[in-house]
Formats: sequence, C-alpha cells, structure tokens
Amino acid sequence: MARARIAIAGFQHETNTFAPVRTTLDKFELGGTWPALTQGAAILDTFTDLNIPIGGFISAAADWSLVPVLWAGAEPGGYVCRAAFDEICHRLCRGLLQAGELDGVYLDLHGAMVVDGFEDGECEVVRRVREIVGNDVPIAVSLDLHGNLSPEFFALCNVVTIYRTYPHIDMADTGRRARHLLKLQLDHAAPLCKSFRQLDYLLPITTQSTRREPARRLYADLEQTPVAGVLSADVAMGFPPADIEHCGASLLCYGTEQAACDQYADQLLASWQKSEPEFIDPMVEAEVAVQQAMSITATAAKPVVICDPQDNPGAGATGDTTGLLRALINGRAQGVWFGMLWDEEAATLAHDAGVGSQLQVVLGGRYPAPGSADCDAPLPVSVVVEALGDGNFTFTGPMYGGARARLGKMALLRIDQDDCDVHVIVGAVRTQNADQEIFRHLGVEPSTCRIIVVKSAGHFLADYEPIAEKVIFAEATGSNPCVLKNIAYRNLRSGLRLGPGGPVYTRA
Repeated sequence: MARARIAIAGFQHETNTFAPVRTTLDKFELGGTWPALTQGAAILDTFTDLNIPIGGFISAAADWSLVPVLWAGAEPGGYVCRAAFDEICHRLCRGLLQAGELDGVYLDLHGAMVVDGFEDGECEVVRRVREIVGNDVPIAVSLDLHGNLSPEFFALCNVVTIYRTYPHIDMADTGRRARHLLKLQLDHAAPLCKSFRQLDYLLPITTQSTRREPARRLYADLEQTPVAGVLSADVAMGFPPADIEHCGASLLCYGTEQAACDQYADQLLASWQKSEPEFIDPMVEAEVAVQQAMSITATAAKPVVICDPQDNPGAGATGDTTGLLRALINGRAQGVWFGMLWDEEAATLAHDAGVGSQLQVVLGGRYPAPGSADCDAPLPVSVVVEALGDGNFTFTGPMYGGARARLGKMALLRIDQDDCDVHVIVGAVRTQNADQEIFRHLGVEPSTCRIIVVKSAGHFLADYEPIAEKVIFAEATGSNPCVLKNIAYRNLRSGLRLGPGGPVYTRA
C-alpha cells in the first residue's frame, strides 16, 4: 500500500482587537518566542522535537510521506495586516499547488486570528486551501484552546483537534491527535460525522486555566473514552479580547454516527452551562496584590508570584504598562524581581552604559491602554544596571521547553530608591514571561526570590506555580481587558453574556 502524501503547514496568530500595535509581516519573519517563518524541508528539522502542534504531527506521521510547505507564527498582538496575511497565504497556497497529488492536508492554526478585512482569519486560510485541494481531500486542523470558532470554519474542515491544557503543555500532543483523527478519516469511506455547539457566555482568560476548577474537571472529561459512534471531542474556551461575532467558547465532536455526535455534544454543552457559576475571576487591585504579597513573604519559605494579566503580551497586550510597577515602588515592596517590561530604549541605554552604571530612564508607558490613568504613564526613575543579556537562550519550562528564545537586548535594572527593593528586567522584544529562563538568563534564580512579578495571564502557571507559596492575580490597566462587563464590544452576536453570570450583550 502506498504511503499517504500529506501536506503540512502552519499559520498562527492570536489577535487582540483592542491592542494598539498591528501585526506586520516582519513579526512573522523574525520570530521571538515562536520560531521564525520557515518554509520547505527546514520545517522538519526545526519543529520535530518542539512542543508545537506541527512538531507532534510530524513525530506521529513517520509512516506517511510528508510535504512540508510553510509555518509562520507571531507573538499575539493587534490586527494582522492584510498585506502580511495575503503574502503568507500566497506562499502557503503556492506550495500546495507545487506539492502534486495529495491524500490530505494538515494545518497548524490558532483559532483567534483577526485580519484587516476578515473577522475569522482561520476560516479564510482554510477556504483558500480548500479552493486548491478540492472537496475530496481531507483537511485536518489543530487549534489553540483560546480559539474563537465560527460555524463556517467548522464546515470547511474535516477534522479538528484543540489543546486541552492551559498553560498549553499539550501542544505537540494536540498535533499527534490531529494525525490520529486524520488517519481515521482517511480510513473511513465517507466524511466523518461532526457536531458543533457554542456556549452563551464568555470566559475571562483569568478563569480558563485547566490547573484550576472547573476547567480542570471539564477537560478531564474529554480524556475519557467517548461513547459508541464518537471518536473525538474538544472544547475551545475562546479569546475574549476579540471584538468579533463569533468570539467565545465552542465545542465539537467527530464520529461515525451523527446521532451519537449530536447527543455527546449536547451532553458536553450542558456540563459547561451548568458549571458557569464556578468560573470565578481571581483578580484583586494592584495595590491590594502588593500588600498581600508583602504580608505573605514575612513568613513564607517560597516566592509569592504576582501576575499582571491585563498587560499580558501573550494575549496581545503591549507588556509595557507601569501600573503594577508603580504599586510595588509606592508600596515600598522588598525583594521584588519584575520580568519583563517591553522597553527597547531602556534596554539599549543599559547596554550602552554597562553593568554597574547608574542611569536616569523613563520606563514603559508608551502605549496607553484603554482606561489608563496617570498611574500608567511612562515612569521616570533612577536605576542601576545589574546585568545584561543578548536574549538568546533555550527555554526549559513545561510549555516552551526546548525552544530557542530570540529576545534581543535584555537588561536587569535595580530601582535606585532606599525605601524599596525592586529589580526590573527590560527587553527589546515583546513577550510574556511563561518560563523561568527569562530570569536565569540575567543571573536571577526565581526560586530564591521573595516576590516574582510576571506579565502573563495563565501560561506562567506551568513553570512558576510549582515554586510559589501563592499566586496572586493583580488588576492593573492594560490592553488585554479581563473584566468583560466593562469592555466596549461592538460586534459580538446578541445574547452572549459578558462573563459568567454577566450582563447580556445586545448588538446595536
């Protein structure tokens, strides 16, 4: 029997429509936390051993003849510029046209890409691919847990798998599951049966972690053996800072019997609807978070971790707001290691001055967030340069472990004030802190710190929570709004509730 010929490609972006910085082609070409844009055979060398879906797919498909086309991913941010989207799609489609006869296509997508001109970027990607390969060639897709899925996207795909963990430690596993489901589709004489449902309430990012209830329990249910006639089921919890019609959580099932898929989808939907009151937002005001952390560290043997979720670069925020940093300084916090603030200018000045130098710098605040106030303005401060780094290192945490960071100039700065002890990492490349190596790269061992501050919303939990005495979610302004009832949405579908038990949205 001939080996199946499967084209593989990826195009990932998580789009925050409230973020001030648009995502251009160079963001995909340069990489950062993600690998840079990669084409052709180099995909097999770059991704096979990484915890990225296409890597898991490759490792599970040794018995197939893979045709690597393209992979592109950029750090979450504002709208993907149409020119960038069209160029990457052009390269992808050109590769498919040159691939010859195919038995299937695998696409490593995100699920929450919004483009200038397309609310549903993934739907447009799959539509263009479908135009080339036709309706008889099955298309398998893997998606991020934070995907905002539309019925139109679901209809275009033969099979879809979705991450089941947040933090996303199962990205490669999701690619392997996509390979398994595509194999079942290739072996099945007809298209697999499928069912799609959408929840009627939005879930804040801060309540979505599968390390906590109720998401931990609800996702564990997906690991159980499906009922007869059902082969696979997955849930996407959605990405709230996307002002689009199909923002929100959805679930899907695949199988060999339509009635079984429909019944199982309804059962899953009922479980999620019933669990709505359990999704409790953990955020506290920044000043309160600082006071809580200082109180705990008085007797704690391990660090207290404070996260700044509304300025999480991993959800498209700028990563340069100063609200939480000001709260730490004004609160006279001691033993604080803050990482990291996106500030290329400060990082460059530190490198020019050298270790041990004292500088006057203006930190962050270059992209005012919606609702920001004077407390989030650029922060003039005197600092001492404690360490410098080039931003090139290997991640070791559960999520990014093995991937190579390319974060540009980085510097560790100590706030030069006698009444506080606050150390801040600044960096030239915007990224969330989901891995302790960001600190270690500059000589700081996180497990020995008193207070650790990270600009992240949930991914940090995989690497930081195991070393933490306590994790505190601080509410400071930023362009990743997490209090959903306060967001000025304009394009959601009517009837959605803005958060668990929140007000019902009506589209004007």
